[in-house]
Amino acid sequence: MARLFFLLSFLISNLLLASCAVNPVTGENEFSLLSRQDEISIGNEQYGPSQQSQGGEYKVDPDLSAYVNEVGQRLATEGRRDYDLPYEFVVLNNSVPNAWALPGGKIAVNRGLLLELNSEAELAAVLGHEVVHAAARHGAAAMTRGSLLQGVLTVGAIASQDSAYSDYIVGAGQLGAQLIGQRYGRDAERDSDTFGIQYMVQAGYDPQEAVSLQETFVRLSAGREAGWVDGLFASHPPSQERVENNQTLVNEMMPVLQGRDLEVGIARYQQAIASIKADQEAYQLFEEAERAVADDDLEIAMLNLDEAISMVPNEARFSGLKADILLYQGSYRGSIVIYNEAIEKDDSYFDYYLGRGVAYARTGNQVLAQTDLERSVDLLPTATAMNELGKISLNNNDRIVAKQYFQAAAGGAGQVASEASLAFTRLDIVDTPGSYVQAQTYTDGEGRIIARVTNRSGLVLQNIQLEFTAVIAEQLAERLINIGSLAINQTIDVNSDLRFPEGIEGSSNQMRVRVNSAQPQ
Repeated sequence: MARLFFLLSFLISNLLLASCAVNPVTGENEFSLLSRQDEISIGNEQYGPSQQSQGGEYKVDPDLSAYVNEVGQRLATEGRRDYDLPYEFVVLNNSVPNAWALPGGKIAVNRGLLLELNSEAELAAVLGHEVVHAAARHGAAAMTRGSLLQGVLTVGAIASQDSAYSDYIVGAGQLGAQLIGQRYGRDAERDSDTFGIQYMVQAGYDPQEAVSLQETFVRLSAGREAGWVDGLFASHPPSQERVENNQTLVNEMMPVLQGRDLEVGIARYQQAIASIKADQEAYQLFEEAERAVADDDLEIAMLNLDEAISMVPNEARFSGLKADILLYQGSYRGSIVIYNEAIEKDDSYFDYYLGRGVAYARTGNQVLAQTDLERSVDLLPTATAMNELGKISLNNNDRIVAKQYFQAAAGGAGQVASEASLAFTRLDIVDTPGSYVQAQTYTDGEGRIIARVTNRSGLVLQNIQLEFTAVIAEQLAERLINIGSLAINQTIDVNSDLRFPEGIEGSSNQMRVRVNSAQPQ
């Protein structure tokens, strides 16, 4: 025992020593379980699914994405001096004003936030803030805290967070949803404000724009503007304290900044966002259509979508929602036609393949359904796709693969996950009946060997077979007993027709019962 304690102490001490690291931005010592390569790997793995879960890339105006990436890379140059990461920046097709950073320097800004900014310097303030989150390893720190709270040293043990997508994302994609939905602490936000402003200045932007941006955020927060509460304010809460701290920092910088030609870039920024401003009415119609769908007013939704498509014909999301409505209405072949149009406009968004795959499955084309559903899972693993793939595998008599898909789908939430969990259970009962039917032997006052049997499956079971074995008078005795059916949570006592001789009390190691088979009714 003393040796074991010594070895454990030695291993823990070495782990702690190996895990102590200096924050590359602040210079402070921190505890971390993730290396730089770990962060980069996590960012690479989660960047795609995270974008998919937030609306996918905005592709109507590629020049806008290129512009945002150019500004972001200017800020990233400063971040790399502290912590060299392969920074990437994308614009997401999402109206909620938000921006986020994953470990490893993977950063996204929503179309909805760009509409709320006034200048390139304000954009630089947002992106600089996110660059610091990555450079200062704030996401990695959150994952480390999550691992410790769960008591395991694994990447996946991040503390759970609420997510708008948690009811359909399953598997590896859930980690990205948790990371981008996390709320940073006050210290992390203060550091990102402070060093983000320094990055702005070093990149040539006017830092006063960062202060005015925070003032705007505070004002919008007080008014609880629609969208902001669910977006940037959820993960980056503004406060008057942050405004004052930022203004103090800028005031301290001003003597050094006198005479420098620092950029604001109002005209350049307005030119860059001209297309999304011009298309704003179409996206408002799209959002109204989404609300109409939620209210089951599909006729209004279709009218809004047709008008939106006429205004911005190359926006795939409009066609995608129209196809979703047709699928919901049972117009499977009609939905396939519209999904095809959406995929022609954007062939990299999971929802179109998911919807078309379901439509193909409903029309009996299992081969095309499987291809589309697998493509959707590659982009974003969802409970719906996994459940549909499980059904296809079951139709192909591939029970093992079907169980794998159903089990994955059951990892989500909501009706689809419940359906998949039930499908998995129905298959697994046949394969491992002892996991669902609890059976334990005992002897009664007359020495008879009895099994107390309970149905823990959540389903009515039938064709249950019990196999009794016992060593009686140094001889092996066996019996097979069949039970007709068991209701959910029903417990019965089953007589094995075996008994120990009078005066001999059998011990537990002399008798055993095994559940050989069971079937859901």
